[in-house]
Amino acid sequence: MEYRLRCLDAQGTVVQVPVRAASIEGASLEARRRGLTVLSARRLGTRSLSRPRSFDLALFTQELLALLKAGLNLLEALEALAQGSTRPEARSLLEEILVQLRQGERFSVALTRLSTPLPELFVATIRSAERTGDLIPALERYLGYARQADVLRKKIVSASIYPLLLVGAGSLVTLFLLGYVVPRFASVYADRPDSLPFLSGLLIQWGTFLDTHGLAVGVAVLGVAVTLAALFSRPAVRARLGLLLQRLPALGESLRKFQLTRFYRTVGMLLDGGIPALAALGLARGLLQPGLRLGLDAAAKEIEAGQPLAGAFARHGLTTPVALRLLQVGEQSGRLADMLEAAAAFHEDETARRIDMVTRLLEPLLMAGIGLGIGGIVVLLYMPIFDLAGSIQ
Repeated sequence: MEYRLRCLDAQGTVVQVPVRAASIEGASLEARRRGLTVLSARRLGTRSLSRPRSFDLALFTQELLALLKAGLNLLEALEALAQGSTRPEARSLLEEILVQLRQGERFSVALTRLSTPLPELFVATIRSAERTGDLIPALERYLGYARQADVLRKKIVSASIYPLLLVGAGSLVTLFLLGYVVPRFASVYADRPDSLPFLSGLLIQWGTFLDTHGLAVGVAVLGVAVTLAALFSRPAVRARLGLLLQRLPALGESLRKFQLTRFYRTVGMLLDGGIPALAALGLARGLLQPGLRLGLDAAAKEIEAGQPLAGAFARHGLTTPVALRLLQVGEQSGRLADMLEAAAAFHEDETARRIDMVTRLLEPLLMAGIGLGIGGIVVLLYMPIFDLAGSIQ
C-alpha cells in the first residue's frame, strides 16, 4: 500500500512524502529512517464517506503539536503548516492566524477573530494554556479528548451500517414487488376479483390502483420525502425529535447517558486545563439537550452560591448513581477532573456493551422481519394460483 506523509525535514520545511509500506506504522518508520519528523499520514486511494470539512481541527492540532515538540516556536510552526498546506481554505485560515500573531496578538485572540470560527472549547483550551505556559500539554489534552470523544460515535456508526443496509435492501425489494410485480399480477387476476382470498384481494386492489395512478403516487412519495428532509434539516425539529425520543423509557435513558458522557469528558478536560468550574460548565453547556441544559443552568446557580457540585448535579438530573459517587469522591479528594473522566469512561463502556447487545439482537430480527414481509407478498400473489391448481385436481 502507498501512503502520503506530511513530514518536517532537516531544514524545518513541511514536505509531502509518498512511501510504500505494509502499514501506516511501517510508512512512519521508513520516513524516520530518512531523517524526517512525521506530522500526519494518509493512505492513498481512500476517501471519507462523510462530507469533507473546510478545516480539519484534529489534524491541525496533531501537526501543530508535532512541530512544537520538534523544537519550533508557535510562529515558526504555523508558518511551516501554512507553507506546506495543499488545501486553499486551510492555508487561508492559517494565514489569518499568522497576520494576527505578527501584529502582536495572543494565539487565543487570533483564533477568536477568524472568518471561520473554531470551536469555543478549543479556544478556551488555548486561552488557559497561555495563562499557565503549557501549550504542548494543552494541545495533547485536547487531541486526546477529540480522539476519545470520537470513539463512541464511531462505534454507533459502525454498529448501524449493517442494519441500515438490511433495511435498505429489504425496502428496495419490497418497493419493487409492490410497484412492479403486483400491478402485473393485478392484470392477470382482473377477470376474477371475487374469487380471491381477502388479503390477496387487498394486495391486487393496491396493484390496480398503482397501475392506474402510478405517476401521482410517485410524485406524492417524492413530495413526502422532500418535506421530511426539509423538516429534519431544521435544528428546532431535530431538537423536538430528541425530546420525544428521550421520553421513551429505555432509549431515553440511553440517550441521556450518552449526553452526560460527552458532558463529563468535556468538563473534565477543561478543569484539567485550569479553567474554573463555572466557566467549564458554560463551555460544555451546548453538548446537552434543552431539558438537561435547563437543569445545568439551575445547578450552576447553586454551585455559584457555594453548594457542592455533586449535590447540585444530582438534584437537577445530571448524574447517574455511579457518576454521583465518583463526583463526591472527586470533590472530597480534590481530583474532580479525574473523577469526571472516570465517570465518562465507565458510561462509554456501558454504552458500548449495550450497542453490541442491541446490534446482535436487532440483526436477526430485521432479517426475519424483512423475510416475512417479502415472503408474505409473494405468497399472497401466488395463493390464488395454488387455489386454482387445487380445484383443478
